Amino acid sequence: MKYIVLGLGHFGRSLGIHLTELGHEVIGADRNLSIIEQLKDKITHTVCLDTTDREAVSSLPLKDAHAVIVAIGEDEGASLMTVALLKQLKVKRIIGRIVSDLQKTVLEAMEINEYIMPEEEAAERLAMRLDNIDIVDSFKVSDKYSIVETKVPARYVGMTLREANLTNLYKVIVLTTVKITETKKDGVTKEQKEASGIAASETIMEEGDILVVFGELSNINKLIQKGE
Repeated sequence: MKYIVLGLGHFGRSLGIHLTELGHEVIGADRNLSIIEQLKDKITHTVCLDTTDREAVSSLPLKDAHAVIVAIGEDEGASLMTVALLKQLKVKRIIGRIVSDLQKTVLEAMEINEYIMPEEEAAERLAMRLDNIDIVDSFKVSDKYSIVETKVPARYVGMTLREANLTNLYKVIVLTTVKITETKKDGVTKEQKEASGIAASETIMEEGDILVVFGELSNINKLIQKGE
C-alpha cells in the first residue's frame, strides 16, 4: 500500500519508518531539509515541502495514497491548515494528529473521524493498523505478546467461541467482544464502543463485532488471514 506522511517530527518519522519496514511505499514530507536528509535512507521517499502550500501538496500523488497522515504536532495552526487543504483536495482518507481538545473539536467539525493522540507508542500502533485493515487497534504488552482489536472474521460469524476453537487452533485468547454503535450529535457522527464483558465459551461472535484478542502477533495474524 502507499501512504503519505506529512510532518516528520518524532511521531511522523517513527510512523514512516515503521510503515516502510512493513513493506509499504511511504512518501514522507517535511519543510526541514536536514530532517529529509536524515531520513532519505529509512523512508521509501522523502520530499522537502511546505504542507500548507496548496501547489506543493498538490504535486504529491494524493489520489494514489491509501491514506494521508498529518503528523504535525508542534504547530497546531499548520496542522489544521494542512488538514483543511487535504479536505479541499478531496483526499479520500485523512488521519490527523491531535495535541489538544480544541484541535480535536476542529477536526471533528471538518468531519475528520480518524485521529491519533501523541502517545509514545502511537506511531507503531497506527502502522500496525494501516498494515492490516482488519486490525482496529493494538497494544503491545511485551516484546512477545500483544492485545489486538480485530473484526470478527466472516467465517466465524454466528459461531460461539467454543465452536470456533480459536485458542487451540491459533494459540490466542479472546478476552471480550465489542459492539460498535453510531450516534449523531450536531451533525457529527461518532462511533461508540461497548464491551460485552469477559468472554465465555458460549459467547457468540456476531457480524460487525470486534474481538479483543491476546497472544503473539504472528498467531493473531494467522487468525485474521485464515479467517477471512
